[in-house]
Amino acid sequence: MIIDLFAGPGGWDVGATRLGLDVTGIELDHAACETRRAAGLGTVEGDVRDYGPSDFPDATDAIGSPPCQPFSVGGKGRGRAALDTVLDLTQMLASRQSITLALKGFDDERTGLVLEPLRWALEAVDAGRPYRTVMLEQVSTVLPVWEAFAPILRAEGYSVATGRLSAEEYGVPQTRVRAFLVACLNGEARLPQPTHHRYRKGVTEVQEVFGLQPWVSMADAIGWGMTARPALTIAVGTAAGGPDPSCVGGSGARATLYGERDAGRWINCQRMVDADELPAYRGGRHDTIRLSVQDAAVLQTFPPGHPWQGSRTKQFEQIGNAVPCLLAEHVIATAFGIPIPQSATAAAA
Repeated sequence: MIIDLFAGPGGWDVGATRLGLDVTGIELDHAACETRRAAGLGTVEGDVRDYGPSDFPDATDAIGSPPCQPFSVGGKGRGRAALDTVLDLTQMLASRQSITLALKGFDDERTGLVLEPLRWALEAVDAGRPYRTVMLEQVSTVLPVWEAFAPILRAEGYSVATGRLSAEEYGVPQTRVRAFLVACLNGEARLPQPTHHRYRKGVTEVQEVFGLQPWVSMADAIGWGMTARPALTIAVGTAAGGPDPSCVGGSGARATLYGERDAGRWINCQRMVDADELPAYRGGRHDTIRLSVQDAAVLQTFPPGHPWQGSRTKQFEQIGNAVPCLLAEHVIATAFGIPIPQSATAAAA
């Protein structure tokens, strides 16, 4: 069994179950837990800090995506400002010192949560039941933390790989870049090799060469929107309500959307929307372009009909915070030495 720390609505878990693996996720957010339960995913509703490996003795592997808000460039940056302290605390964990008091010094308590996967991994080692694999994901700015974890895990016998992966290189119709760590107790840890071309601005015609498929456009995935590029990163939300198909930062991403629309590299949305949803598209130069819940979920490669629970805002929050299912599937499959099902890559294309 895999234990998923900070499991959210199931981005990692959907990828794992597609590979025939058993996962149990720990998640604090009630709406995300309700989504998980409705999807049939093993769920423990609670705080990761209140648990440890001894509470899940059947878990053989660990995955996790700690909250990204403190480290996101779209947030207040408290995690990034405290990065040196976080790195110092990794060394305290490595020497088995308590960091409880130090964690209370963070302005945003979520900052210290990035250290929880290392605590779990080391406690599992000390208990004589080390995890076979540890797989972690976070926003790009957390890569230095994963790189600090690497020598600590290597000292415990793991092979470790770290790096940034761009989601569209794995068939996800979205240019989402995230930092990953993969640690393997047996065999060489590797990050997955791309299956699709990386999107490059201004390059609209991509041939299937060197064994790589063309990236998947936003319009190919959801039937409307940009035809000459993938969607931008699905953000958690904006003050205007709901996420944009955009990179964190808002205005520049919206300019990209409108620029592509005005240039004719665009398909209008023809579908009907529910009465409680904002229109995905309305004609006019200055009208707002927004996604439906289902559109956002598809761009994150969740399966059609994934049973989102909670308010509309909470559903968007869950989707924006999740790791794309298909990207997670590639990472897990590579770590486990499992071939990616052909149906998964074909569906993405």
